[in-house]
Amino acid sequence: MANVSFYAMSWDDIDAVVALEQATFSMPWSRDAFETELSSNPLARYIVMKEDGKFVGYAGMWFVLDEAHIMNVAIEASCRGRGLGKALMQQMLHIAASNGVESMTLEVRRSNCTARHLYAEFGFIERGVRPGYYTDNGEDALLLWLEDLARWA
Repeated sequence: MANVSFYAMSWDDIDAVVALEQATFSMPWSRDAFETELSSNPLARYIVMKEDGKFVGYAGMWFVLDEAHIMNVAIEASCRGRGLGKALMQQMLHIAASNGVESMTLEVRRSNCTARHLYAEFGFIERGVRPGYYTDNGEDALLLWLEDLARWA
């Protein structure tokens, strides 16, 4: 991993974020969805990750009371397998903990073993299943939680 930096997502990042979203997910968010997150969602916190100045990933979460709900996490396909996803998650945990968040949650496809392994490394545990959550194929979502974020501040 070379020189990695993180920034709050801005309007200048929308094209890269939407392109990565479409390349990564079978049910990608639209440009309008990301624009709404930036313009009118006070709960939203989105960051972009750059390596040597080049966009390589992004992640977003909502702060709801003392919880952070992870909405999106994506790394460019050509950059995967080098620890960038782990670095991005560490940054998300730090941001959440630094803002007084006590726990973090997310949904993940049952079949997404790579993401599930990453989340398990941070201590996320399965707390439930959302049957048929993904409308593209009816796949279940696993509901994961991480408690006690104070150590990430």
